[in-house]
Amino acid sequence: MIDKFHPMNLEAAAMELPQRFTCPFCYEPHPLALKAVKQVQRYVASRTDWADEMAAGKMLGVLVVRSQDGCLGYLAAFSGNLAGSVHHDYFVPPVYDLLNPLGEFKQGEAQITAINHEVERLEQSPELADLMAREAAENQKKVDEIATFKALMARHKRERDERRAAGNLTAEQQEALLNESRYEKAELRRIRLRHEAIMREIADEIAVFGQRIDEMKARRKMMSEALQARIFRLFVVSNARGERRDLVEVFRPLGTLPPAGAGECCAPRLLNHAYNNGLRPVCMAEFWWGVSPVGEVRHHGHFYPACRSKCKPILDFMLQGLDVEDNPLERPVIGADELEVMYDDQWLTVLNKPSGLLTVPGKALEDSLYTRYRQSHPEAVGPIVVHRLDQETSGLVIFAKDKATHKALQQQFESHRVKKQYIALLDGSVTCDEGIIDLPLRPDVDDRPRQRVDCKHGKAAVTRYRVLERKGGKTRIALEPMTGRTHQLRVHCSHPQGLNCPIVGDRLYGIAATRLMLHARAIAFTHPVTGQSLELDSPLPF
Repeated sequence: MIDKFHPMNLEAAAMELPQRFTCPFCYEPHPLALKAVKQVQRYVASRTDWADEMAAGKMLGVLVVRSQDGCLGYLAAFSGNLAGSVHHDYFVPPVYDLLNPLGEFKQGEAQITAINHEVERLEQSPELADLMAREAAENQKKVDEIATFKALMARHKRERDERRAAGNLTAEQQEALLNESRYEKAELRRIRLRHEAIMREIADEIAVFGQRIDEMKARRKMMSEALQARIFRLFVVSNARGERRDLVEVFRPLGTLPPAGAGECCAPRLLNHAYNNGLRPVCMAEFWWGVSPVGEVRHHGHFYPACRSKCKPILDFMLQGLDVEDNPLERPVIGADELEVMYDDQWLTVLNKPSGLLTVPGKALEDSLYTRYRQSHPEAVGPIVVHRLDQETSGLVIFAKDKATHKALQQQFESHRVKKQYIALLDGSVTCDEGIIDLPLRPDVDDRPRQRVDCKHGKAAVTRYRVLERKGGKTRIALEPMTGRTHQLRVHCSHPQGLNCPIVGDRLYGIAATRLMLHARAIAFTHPVTGQSLELDSPLPF
């Protein structure tokens, strides 16, 4: 029996196999993958010793495979480590074991840890603390002595002024008063110089500590980067053609080293184990178990695409040799060649964008609302795109036909004078009839285009909502964004601190479906040339 291979029952073996392998970046799980997932979920639930760690959140994955003798089964994996280990009987092993105490990583980590301890010892040394205290005390002594002397100088100045005002001073007396003033000013400079000399001596001693600390930190950075490069040379992955590359080679075309954590996710582990054991991948799926991490949106039991920054370059290589499904987000929208114009004049156009069509061209797809508009409106010049909708969101988009109109419309957006209303269908029942969601957002740098809630570093994001209908476990809702952050409505609806009900069809923050049930239904703004108040609506497509 092949290690970690879990045979599937006769019922599963009789099911029709998918014609092409799963696109890991946008997919609906195949029934075979769903059956494997249920098996994994039952196993994980039975491991009461893992209950607390799993409840805190973990990404799990399955890969349905065929053995060389035709047997159908599945492999299971988890991301990162579990219960302090990367080796468990039920799950495939890692591409490289970072936790091996005799391995390259742990030995290099021990050396870096020793430097960390030395830096900490220097930063917290009694000698440095004493110098810092002396510096602070000397500075305060300088401030106090100068303040006292300045008060004395002010009193002496008043006395001199009074004597001058009284008159009858001889030339010698006037010269004496002037010399007294000169002497005190010079003495003030001498007081400053004396204290500054003492403080320079202390600062020089502190700088010796600082230089040693900086040298240690520079050495630590150099060792860390070198260790990272060596480790990623040990992460060697295969593809269906039998080719093998380490992660440094995989990421070289991007001009960067692999990011931290690359190669430790479910998908690379599953595929690598399959290739190394002569198993043919059939389909796969990754799902979340437990509560959502702080700032992220992950729902227990929901399926998620592979992350892009860490996994996409790896999977692009590992999937070579397999017939992989097309990414529907990179497929041109068939039909809808005719633009649905909701308003048009010599200065601007308002279009009704269909779901699935990009607003502007992307890296993998040229077709977009913009390119179609340029073809049908050759008179439009200068900046044209005023605002955007997500590819999967449908609804109203404004295009400008000249630079002045574009600038005026953008100013209305920036000053929040454009009013927009979206209609969404949510997966779940929203309890409050109306309210405001205030959750700051920032990009998830490890998994773009996903966004994270971040109260410390995020930008303000505010949404007003009003429930329109609750029916069959779903909620139809009106959303009014007060700000315009990327994925704002999608995160505010799905996040546990928001409505905790993802939009139906949201592949990033909920469950994928035929489309994202989010539509920009209405927009109101002032015409930048005529001054007319425009209020436009578009019909709901769901």
